Amino acid sequence: MAFFQLGLRRAAIQLSRPSIFCARAAALNVSYAQQHFVTPAASSSSSILKLVNQARLTQSRRNYATQKTVQESPLSKLATDIAKPVSSSSSSDQSDKSEKKSSFPEISSKSVAYWLLASAASVFGIVIFGGLTRLTESGLSITEWRPVTGSLWPGSPEEWQSEYDKYRASPEFKMLNSSMTLDEFKQIYFMEWAHRLWGRFIGMSFVLPTIYFIARRRVTPRMAGTLVGISALIGFQGFIGWWMVKSGLKDDLFAPGSHPRVSQYRLAAHLSTAFVCYSWMLLAGLSILRTHKAIKFPEQAIKNFTALQSPALRVLRGSVAALTVLIFTTVLSGAFVAGLDAGLIYNEFPMMGNGLAPPKSELLDKFYSRHEDGSDLVWRNMLENPSLVQLDHRILAISTFTAVCALVAYSRSGKVKAVLPPAAKKGITGLLHLVSLQVALGISTLIYMVPIPLAAAHQAGALALLTGVLVAGQRLRVPKATLAMVNRRLAQLAKTQAPK
Repeated sequence: MAFFQLGLRRAAIQLSRPSIFCARAAALNVSYAQQHFVTPAASSSSSILKLVNQARLTQSRRNYATQKTVQESPLSKLATDIAKPVSSSSSSDQSDKSEKKSSFPEISSKSVAYWLLASAASVFGIVIFGGLTRLTESGLSITEWRPVTGSLWPGSPEEWQSEYDKYRASPEFKMLNSSMTLDEFKQIYFMEWAHRLWGRFIGMSFVLPTIYFIARRRVTPRMAGTLVGISALIGFQGFIGWWMVKSGLKDDLFAPGSHPRVSQYRLAAHLSTAFVCYSWMLLAGLSILRTHKAIKFPEQAIKNFTALQSPALRVLRGSVAALTVLIFTTVLSGAFVAGLDAGLIYNEFPMMGNGLAPPKSELLDKFYSRHEDGSDLVWRNMLENPSLVQLDHRILAISTFTAVCALVAYSRSGKVKAVLPPAAKKGITGLLHLVSLQVALGISTLIYMVPIPLAAAHQAGALALLTGVLVAGQRLRVPKATLAMVNRRLAQLAKTQAPK
C-alpha cells in the first residue's frame, strides 16, 4: 500500500506541469473529489485522492508563486523600468560626447581673437615697411622669386657678387643706378630681403595656427572658413608681390626715355590686397572679443543691441558703410600717386600751378591714349597721367574729410544722439581726429616733396583711418548670431534666478 501511494504521488507531480494553475481551481478540485469520490465503496482510496489533490495544489501554488515572483518582483520591475531610460540616456550621453568631439564650438576661443589681432598688427607693420622699400627704391634689387631658398641671406662674397651681377643686368641699374657700388647694393638688397622674409613669416605664422585651431575645434565653422580664406589671400598676396616686381624688370624698360619702375596697376593691386587682408583679420578678431563680452555682460549687451536696432540709426549705419568705400577708394588713388611719382609735381596746396587745377589740355593729354579714336582718353589719363592722378587724389581726400565732418555732425544731432551707444559715439568721434591727422600728413608730404619719414607716416595714417571707420562700422552693426546667444544667455539666467 505504501508503494502504491508513492507511485501515485510521483504520477501526480508529473501531471501537474502547467506553468500557471489557479489556486481556486485546485480548491474546487478538492471539494469535487470529496463529494464524488468519498463513498463507502472508495473509502479505502480516499487517503490516496487527498494525497494527489494536495500534491497538485502544492505544485500549482509553487508554480504560480514562482511565475508571479518572476513577473511582479519589485526588483525586477524596478530593473525593467530603469533599464530603458538608463540605456537611452547613456546612448544620448555618448552621442553628445561624440558630437562634442566632432563638432565646432558655438563661440571661438579668445586666444584666436588675440592671435588675429596680432596678425593684423604684423600686416600693418609690413605695409609700412613695404612703403619704405618703395620709397628707398629697393623693391627691384632682388630679380628672382625663390619662395624657399630666397629666404637665405647671402653669406659669402661669391653669393653677393652673383646677386649684384643679376641686379646689374636689370633696367633699373642700367637706366638709374649705373654707378651703384656693391656696398650700396647691399643696403637696398636688405630692405627687399627683409620685406619678403616678413611676408613669409606672416604666411607661416597664420597658416600653421589656422590648421591647429581648426583641428582642435577652437573656432566656429564660420570662423574656420574665415581663417581658410585669409590664408588663401596671404598666399595670393605673395604671388601679386612678385607679379608687381616682375613688371619693373621688363626688357622694354631699356628703351631711351623710359623710367624703370613697377606698374602702378600692380602696385595698387598689391596694396589693396594687403589692406583687405588687414581689415579681414581685424574684423574677425574684434568680432570674437565682442561676442565674449556680450555673453559675459548680457544685460548691457541687450541694451546696446536694442539701441542699435533703432530706425534712427539706419541712415548713420549706411553712411559709415559708404564712408568705408570712399576711404578705400582714396587709398587706391594714393597707390596710383605713389606708382607714378605724382607727388613730385605741383608741390603746393591748395593750388596746382595758376589755379585749383591744371589746364584741361594737360589733364586730358592725348599722349596717354592708345586708340586713334580716343576712346580710352579719359580713363587712361585718370590712371596714367600724373597730373590728373594727383588731382583725383586731392578731390577724394577733400571729399573724405568733408564726409567725416558731416558724419560727426549728424551723429550729434536730434534722435541719433539720443539713441547712439557710447562706444559707437567714441568710434565716430575718433574718425574726426584720424582724418584731420591724415590731411595734415598728406599736405606736408606734398609740400616738402615726399620726404621718406612723412611719406611713410602718410601711408600709416591711411591704414589707421581705415581702421577707425571699420571699428565704427562694427560698433554700429548688430550681429544676429551674437544677439541670439545673448537672448539664450538671458533665458538661462532667468531660469536660475527664478524662485522654486
